[in-house]
This record gives sequence, structure tokens and C-alpha cells, in this order.
Amino acid sequence: MSNTPHHLAEEFPEYAVQMRHLRERDGHFHRICSDYEDVNHQIHKAETNIEPCDDIRMEEMRKRRLALKDEIYGMLTRAEPAAEKLGE
Repeated sequence: MSNTPHHLAEEFPEYAVQMRHLRERDGHFHRICSDYEDVNHQIHKAETNIEPCDDIRMEEMRKRRLALKDEIYGMLTRAEPAAEKLGE
């Protein structure tokens, strides 16, 4: 069992600028990133036995984290052309 945190900045380092921009401007993106961070923190606490949980709960949390990560990635890749203009 891995107890390595999966922070968004580490998961998507190439999208750091886009993430910052979208978090500031898109309420939905900000909310799903916050949800991701919350469930990720819960998983990390369970994996390190700070707040252990059963296997079913762990699986549910991991599925939720993956679904949020997929949604975040989708929003980042759709926003990519607009974010490139930020660097201009």
C-alpha cells in the first residue's frame, strides 16, 4: 500500500500555470480541486494509519479521487489553448 500523497502540483506539473489561473477564475474548478485535496488527504491519513478505515471505504475514496483527477485533467486540457495566451 502506497502512502505517498498525490498532490495536484505533483500529478500535473506541466499544468501549474493553468491550475492557478483556473482556480482563480472558475468556481467549479476551484471546488473540484478542493474536493480532490480533501479526499487525497483522507486517503493519506488512512494509508499511514492516522485514521485507518476498512478496504471498502478505501476503495470508495480512491475511486472518488480518480474521478476528480479525471475531471480536473479534462478541464486543464480543454483550457490549454487559453492558458497559453497567459504566457504571451
